[in-house]
Amino acid sequence: MRLENKQAIVTGGAGGIGRATSLALAAEGAAVAVVDLNLDAAEQVAAEIRATGGTAIAIGADVSAEADIERVVAATVAEFGGVNVVFNNAGIIRRTTAVETTVEEWDRVFGVNVRSIFLMCKHVVPIMEAAGGGSIVNTGSGWGLKGGGQAISYCASKGAVVNMTRALAIDHGPQGIRVNSVNPGDVNTGMLREEARQLGQAEDGFLAEAADRPLRRMGEPREIAAAVVWLASDESSYVTGSALVVDGGGIA
Repeated sequence: MRLENKQAIVTGGAGGIGRATSLALAAEGAAVAVVDLNLDAAEQVAAEIRATGGTAIAIGADVSAEADIERVVAATVAEFGGVNVVFNNAGIIRRTTAVETTVEEWDRVFGVNVRSIFLMCKHVVPIMEAAGGGSIVNTGSGWGLKGGGQAISYCASKGAVVNMTRALAIDHGPQGIRVNSVNPGDVNTGMLREEARQLGQAEDGFLAEAADRPLRRMGEPREIAAAVVWLASDESSYVTGSALVVDGGGIA
């Protein structure tokens, strides 16, 4: 198994890409801390991992709050003995233009999508450094590389994630810590359906448009999870600072 004896934290771990990645990391041998604002949903994912012979705990947390991040890291270290893989996946979207976006919405999107990654890295990097290294994977987006319509706060936040990833890779590479971002296109998750609701569009039509790319379909959460597992594993040992696009040929 590619991640045997590894300890992982997955934020936004209860649904969609987070759930699929929590399961995939565990299947490769990692002990997984499933972190989510919805503790009950996180418990269900952790129970699913344990039912298949894996090791997992569930932690409820608001990842935009530093005290919660400190608690997540401390609980993971106490349970597993360390942390050497982190998947910063928690994220939200607001489908609005600059004129329509409130300051509160802007701040919340950046709190969940950007500040959470900064806070996690602030508290987990010293642990990884003391252990001789680790791998951090951040969820960006195709729209963090090229932008998109009616999603100014989301696009700006994901652009920040991509460049913050590069900065982290530069700063912490000497300590053996690799930092990369995975940048999905449209993936078959509840968030994608939430976008349709926010835009006031019919779900069927919105999803059909999302599938209009060279591979003629949306991505599945397990396909993003596979990319994260590769970035977390030693198979990608010379990869850091990258923005891996997984979008079915939409080219970000």
